Amino acid sequence: MSAPPSPESIAANLLASQGLRLQSIKTRQSLWAGYGQICQISASATSPDSDSSTQTSASASNSNSGVSTPQEAQSQPDLQPHSLILKLITPPRTSPAHDITPTDEGHIRKILSYRIEQYFYTHLAPHLPPSIPVATCLASINEQHANGTSTTAMLMTDLRQRFPVAGEKRGALSPTQVNAAIDWLASFHGFWWPRVGQFDRRGLVRPPLEEMERELRGEHQDAAQRTVWLNGGYTYLATRRTEFSSLAASPGSEWSPPLTDWEEGDVSLAEMVAGVLAPRAEGWGPSEAYQTLIHGDVKAENLFTSRDGEEVAFYDFQYTGLGLGVCDLAKLVTCSVELGQLVGEGSVERVLAMQGGERRLLRRYLQKLKDVAGKEYEWDVFVRHWETALVDWLRFQASWGFWGNTEWLEARVRSILKDDEWRQGVVGNRTYR
Repeated sequence: MSAPPSPESIAANLLASQGLRLQSIKTRQSLWAGYGQICQISASATSPDSDSSTQTSASASNSNSGVSTPQEAQSQPDLQPHSLILKLITPPRTSPAHDITPTDEGHIRKILSYRIEQYFYTHLAPHLPPSIPVATCLASINEQHANGTSTTAMLMTDLRQRFPVAGEKRGALSPTQVNAAIDWLASFHGFWWPRVGQFDRRGLVRPPLEEMERELRGEHQDAAQRTVWLNGGYTYLATRRTEFSSLAASPGSEWSPPLTDWEEGDVSLAEMVAGVLAPRAEGWGPSEAYQTLIHGDVKAENLFTSRDGEEVAFYDFQYTGLGLGVCDLAKLVTCSVELGQLVGEGSVERVLAMQGGERRLLRRYLQKLKDVAGKEYEWDVFVRHWETALVDWLRFQASWGFWGNTEWLEARVRSILKDDEWRQGVVGNRTYR
């Protein structure tokens, strides 16, 4: 069995498609469970007139070596100082679909997520306006090998050239950075909101185990038919059934009875909440009119900011898919916003209604969202969706482990669950099946 290609050789081939040559490569980060690496690349032009030859080189590489280069990237001017990023994914062998077991769910989720991220950068990101900055994918490969392994790689612009400040660990964003992150999310969600109706839902990726069953039935002839997740994110109930069962079997948890006990018939409140939020593969859903494309993993660690914190750019689009924008917002607020921005200087009561700081952030997001989308989203409907997203996010944390503004999140959900109007709206939903 031949050895897999080295990061150096992959980088050199991708750079050649852009009329560039490799000067140096350094691993910046290893991916989850050793599935690959992110490398910093320094490159230089192969000749003084390489700019004019870039498109020809890219086209030839595309036809001869499986390198794909978005048309938008081809028209980019020569990048200075040629600081680029290589994201290289070389996961372990994937079992045949008929051999997949529930224990493989995490592995399958990751494999699918990397394909989805590549689809986003090569097919969707080029449509974004400059006001919603993301990295540009200059060239990419996606090779499936006969032994069950694969090699996926993307050569991308380095966001740090314009956004040199890396987001820190959860809870560390400044108020200025928080506002910039909210504006970016609102703009991203607002841009895609009028457009997601054009997505072919047959190509949307289902939860990992369900997706493998579809493959076994021959519904996907090749990976190229897959686009983004039907349900953006990785915490939604359909893909966290094992954790939910563990929560249901934990009577000592405060959140087990209210979330997992049967509320109506044999359906729990958590399942009804998921039914409100989850996009449908077909047919109508209660939040259909407000669904957009969400990032899926919003946190401080997945963004860079300008030095003054006034602008941000998000990255890591492995879990992008359909959903309500408030699902992105719930994770950002819980994990990356200082508590004082939500509740002021006061202490967090055990049962907490919406406070002024939370309301200000929500109104900022909503106004920007509507301005960009050119669509209406009534405040009361938006708040109902927001509170439902908070309950769903708490369900995941209660079954997985709490982090971030835990005290605030739990206090808010206690208040939400006591709201008869909210509960009636969720329980009254008859489309959760």
